[in-house]
This record gives sequence, structure tokens and C-alpha cells, in this order.
Amino acid sequence: MPTTGHERTQFGRRVLLKAGAALAGGAAISFSDTAAAATTTVNMQLGWLGGGNQIGEAVAQQLGYFEQEGLDCKIQAGGPNNDGIAIVASGRYELGQVSSSPSLMLAASQDIPIRCFAVSAQQHPYAFFSLKKNPVRTPADFRGKKVGIQATGAVLLRALLAKNNIDQKDVQIVIIGSEMTPLMTGQVDVVTGWLTNTTALKVIGADRVDLKLWDAGVRLYANPYYATTDTLTQRKDLLVRFLRAAGRGWAYTYANRDKAVELLIKQFPNLVAKDEREAVDVMLAHCFNANTMANGYGAMDPAIWQDQIALYSQLGQFAKRTPKVDEVMTLDILNATADVRPRIG
Repeated sequence: MPTTGHERTQFGRRVLLKAGAALAGGAAISFSDTAAAATTTVNMQLGWLGGGNQIGEAVAQQLGYFEQEGLDCKIQAGGPNNDGIAIVASGRYELGQVSSSPSLMLAASQDIPIRCFAVSAQQHPYAFFSLKKNPVRTPADFRGKKVGIQATGAVLLRALLAKNNIDQKDVQIVIIGSEMTPLMTGQVDVVTGWLTNTTALKVIGADRVDLKLWDAGVRLYANPYYATTDTLTQRKDLLVRFLRAAGRGWAYTYANRDKAVELLIKQFPNLVAKDEREAVDVMLAHCFNANTMANGYGAMDPAIWQDQIALYSQLGQFAKRTPKVDEVMTLDILNATADVRPRIG
């Protein structure tokens, strides 16, 4: 059961008394020794199975950073049969993480009371891949091309075309799975995926040409953290402590990549260390940039959120209504952790 403010205050007094007695007797006392008595469970619901995208949280868990914040963090796996947003919105779990920011905009447009309170990736690693013999290096190069894309990603291509004033009739969309084979066999001219999926991209090899969605004008965030409005107001301290610990985990990962991958594999034994070591460099390049150097891990810009909302509204994605920025995101948790989140870029 979560601890109350009164219980935490009483616990704090007991810790001080115990520490004073220990020091008087010449004994050593560590925070981790005393934290267990007041540990609060916090569940982070994913929209997918746990993996490299959560390396910072895995490291924070393995190194005891959450424990030092008085938290027992549990990473809850998602998947095709789990609606992570619905689970968090119901109050079952305290916070969640989705792969892409539009999911939270769409939820807000349906009056689901959740808000993004930080983002893990400053720039979305979603990209379009082509070959040097028939490259797509700029949005204009899409004209006349066959683009292989997953059904759920078709809106991203539509967004790119709209942002760059390209008629959809000039591009042929072919629905494919997540594999890169259609590009290699000539069935399509372009395929899509995440740059962090280094294992799948090996199939393309050295002839690969990348065009990031972000660089094509569609600025989306990846792996945003979110919670309900009730949790944000009534249990703000829980989210503050979570983000402090997670930020430390990501900072450690940035500075100690080999060791961080070892800790990730310990957390998720089904992963392949070699693949994750290659992917972590790509992931970190998207999590840390000039914005995090200035404003710390997890920072986000309301103007970028507004740009996303306006574009999705233009595409007719909001069936009920277009949400306002403050219905989608809040800076409260970021402001409360501004002095402690790692500034790396």
C-alpha cells in the first residue's frame, strides 16, 4: 500500500534517530538499509515488451537508484493485447510509456485524463530507408516512389507529405510488415522503421539511405512518460522521485554503455547483448542533444507539442475534438526536478 505523507514524515524522524544512534556508537548506516521500510511500489506500464528503450530504467533498478528514492519500480510489459493508456487511465498503474507522442494527443482528444510529464527521446528515431541506386534523401524524392509501411504508420507518411505539400496521389503506399525484405527484393522503393532497430537494418547493409521523420519536418517525441491528472496532482512526489531515479539511470548509461548493457540483459535476459550494444549508441543519440544539455534529461517543448497537434488536426486524426496543449502535456514534474535531472548533450 502506498505510504502517506504523515507516514513518510514519521519514517524520516525514525531514520534520523537511528542514524544518530548508529553514529554515536561508531557504526555506519546507509540510506538503502533504511529505505526498504518506506518503499512505495510504482508501476510503469509499457506499450510493448521491455527492452533497450528502457535501458535507463533497467540500470536505475539494477543499481538501486529507485530504491534510494524509496521506490520499488516494476516495469510492466505491454503488447498487442494490452492497452497501456487504458490501464494507466483506469488507475491500475501509476504511470506509463508509449512509443510515440501522437498516442497521447489522440487520448486527450477523447477526453482520457492523462498528461505527458517528460519524454525519453528528444527526436523520434522513426525513419524511411531506401537504397543508393534509388535514394530518398529529401521529402521531394518521395514523388513516384512505392513506400512499404506498416498500417499503423501510414499516418506518419501522410503527415510527412502534408508537411511538405506533396500530393498523396504522387506516392504509392504498400502495406507491409516490419521486415526490410521488400526493399531488397525491389517490391518497394522505401521501407520504414526505427533507427534503433539495428539488427533488422543489417539486412540493408552499406547501401542504406536514411531520411528521419524529424528531418522531414514531422517533429514527434518518442517514448514519452505519462500519468493521469489525478496522479499528477495528488501523487506528484511519486513522479518526481521516479524521474530523478530514471534520469540517473540514463546518465549512467550514457557514461558506461558496456556496463549498462550488461545490466539491461540482467533485467531482460531474452535480449542479445551484441545487438543491444549496437542499438544503445543510436538510442542515446536521440535521448540527449542540445535541449537536454540546457534543460536536462526528459525535457520537452510545448511548441513542438503544438506543432504536432496542429498537423494531426490538419490530417483529420481527431475524431472528437482537437486537444489543447495543456490537455496533452505538463511541465510540472520537469520543473520540480530541474536542478537534478542530468544535463548531457
